[in-house]
Amino acid sequence: MKYEINYGTLAVMPNNENNSLIYEDKERYIIEETPFKIMEDSCKYFGSTYKGRKDSAKDILGAEYKVPIIVEDTNNLIVFPTTSPSAEDCVWISLNRVKNFEAIDSTNTKIIFDNEMEIIVPATFRSIQNQISRATRLDYILRKRKNI
Repeated sequence: MKYEINYGTLAVMPNNENNSLIYEDKERYIIEETPFKIMEDSCKYFGSTYKGRKDSAKDILGAEYKVPIIVEDTNNLIVFPTTSPSAEDCVWISLNRVKNFEAIDSTNTKIIFDNEMEIIVPATFRSIQNQISRATRLDYILRKRKNI
């Protein structure tokens, strides 16, 4: 089964080396693809490549690593990585679905989504805070450009 990130997607997490756990609204799915492959396929599904989306985000933000990705640009469907996208433990989080987040300990953060579902990711509070800030800035810039 193939999976494309959509407006119901909350998070795409690695489950083991060859599959992913998808959190979508109140459902969870196991997909036999890595989170990175799901990202690549989702970008293609919406008419671009992961590399193209990554390069665009880098140019817009002036950032070099862990850039958020605009999966679908009509409505700014933006996801951000919790670590380097090539890392085995990278989780992709949908920006527009995040309601809140809080530190669990020095290396883990709880993400609370707008439907009250919660996940714990292996990333520091500060790292998640930075990623949300970066993704929010990308969203703001894109919305500003569309309104001009």
